[in-house]
Amino acid sequence: MLTIGDKLPSFDLKTVVSTDIKTAFTQTTEKSAKGKWTVLFFWPKDFTFVCPTEIVAFGKLSKEFKDRDAVLYGISTDTEFVHLAWRQNHADLKDLPIPMLADTKRELSNALGVLHKDEGVPLRATFIADPEGIIRFVSVNDLSVGRNPQEVLRVLDALQTDELCPCNWQKGEEVLKVA
Repeated sequence: MLTIGDKLPSFDLKTVVSTDIKTAFTQTTEKSAKGKWTVLFFWPKDFTFVCPTEIVAFGKLSKEFKDRDAVLYGISTDTEFVHLAWRQNHADLKDLPIPMLADTKRELSNALGVLHKDEGVPLRATFIADPEGIIRFVSVNDLSVGRNPQEVLRVLDALQTDELCPCNWQKGEEVLKVA
């Protein structure tokens, strides 16, 4: 698995950005967020139970991430058509403000090392990369356990200070000073 200090791999993925078939599809590459912080979060499968809870929670924080000059990308190995159908048929996903990337060839999941060995689907992995594309945070959960998007935002805040941040540090609090 790629980790802290590694460069995000190149990718070029079909993406779903709305529920309207006329405007739903676009392409997203590693250059789409050039000069911004990038947050990639993977989920195992569309039309499942834990996944929409995480996606909706990230969606509710999308403005917060945007305010921090960060771009959120949600990714699974389902096709763009499955993503579209899920968005059209799941009430909580209809107005989702986050692009859903289709890693159907599993190239990005494989390059990052987040495919479940037995299931062949992405683990619940989260990566934060700085504006130069260097990975600064990695978190991976078991397939059955959802992650905390608020914690991802907290870590982004801490990384953006470029300072030493203590346990449970929150934006606006004092950072550690070395004497």
